[in-house]
Amino acid sequence: MATEVADLRPERILELTSRLENVAGEKIGEISQINRAAKMLAINALIVAARAGESGKGFAVVAEEFKKISAEIDTVAKLMESQVKADLTELTGVGSAILEQLRGQRLADLALNAIEIIDRNLYERTCDVRWWATDSAVVDAVSEQTPEAADYAARRLKVILDAYTVYLDLWICDPTGKVIATGRPDQYPSARGHSVATAPWFQSALKTKSGDDFTVCDIERVPVLKNAPVATYAAAIRQGGESHGKILGVLGVHFDWRTQAQAVVDGVRLTEAERKKTRVLILDHDRRVLASSDRCGELSEIIPLQVSGSGMGSFSNGSEIFGYAATPGYETYRGLGWYGCLVQREGEADRPPVTRPTAPIDLEQVA
Repeated sequence: MATEVADLRPERILELTSRLENVAGEKIGEISQINRAAKMLAINALIVAARAGESGKGFAVVAEEFKKISAEIDTVAKLMESQVKADLTELTGVGSAILEQLRGQRLADLALNAIEIIDRNLYERTCDVRWWATDSAVVDAVSEQTPEAADYAARRLKVILDAYTVYLDLWICDPTGKVIATGRPDQYPSARGHSVATAPWFQSALKTKSGDDFTVCDIERVPVLKNAPVATYAAAIRQGGESHGKILGVLGVHFDWRTQAQAVVDGVRLTEAERKKTRVLILDHDRRVLASSDRCGELSEIIPLQVSGSGMGSFSNGSEIFGYAATPGYETYRGLGWYGCLVQREGEADRPPVTRPTAPIDLEQVA
């Protein structure tokens, strides 16, 4: 016969406490019921003894003592009921606190895993943009400023995009911010000739000190890219592709945020029961939702995180448990102050997400 494996779920603490409370209440009730019957017997015995007169005196003494003992049993039962109830209430509270802590820690660990995957993914984008900014076709497009050089560079960008499917488009910009070549002119025909002169990523890239530097902005919708949410990384294109060469233009690479981020939040390892009552989120530094496993609130909803100094933790608002972890960065990528976050309902009933005020889109430079 196979050995039965013990149920080690944390919820088992509360289940056993509830069962113990029911059993204790039931057994104390039985004691009280038996004692009430014993009291009636003692009273009946006293009545019979009184009717028996002198011959019933001895029996009356025994009945009276039995009545006293019954009263003492009643007192002990009431004290036991009071004490057991108090202890079980405390045990339930302790069990709930332990369960909440365990759940919160699990959610925080999963949140950290999610934001670490995002960081590693975005670190690769910082490498890509710095590398491709030194490509000879890219450098020639801004140094020669001819249609032929721009067309050749566009073909080169298409080859890159065919190999790196995580990007929506790549843009080569001249020093004035005019986009002179793109990798997907058929898909985004209005991109070529578009001006990005006022875009923070373009302005910041022009101010970088060397080819080792890059800039990036928080997720924003780009109208020219069919209003898709993107993370744009940029690096200066320098003369000769040299690290300290004169800046000739800027290369901007538009990371397909929605597709890639959705894969991360959907891939967090939750049980089926957990998945039904849990939202997996990526938040920016203002706690604005950048990606959500339920596809709700993207770039609009604000999550009210109660962040501790450690940058990783959990808390409950009474109906939901929040587990979060701040971006740890990866290699030379410091991150943008983003958070991984999981929000889990404490009850079983499904409730729709609360709509919260819309936050402005902020841009942040990483040098």
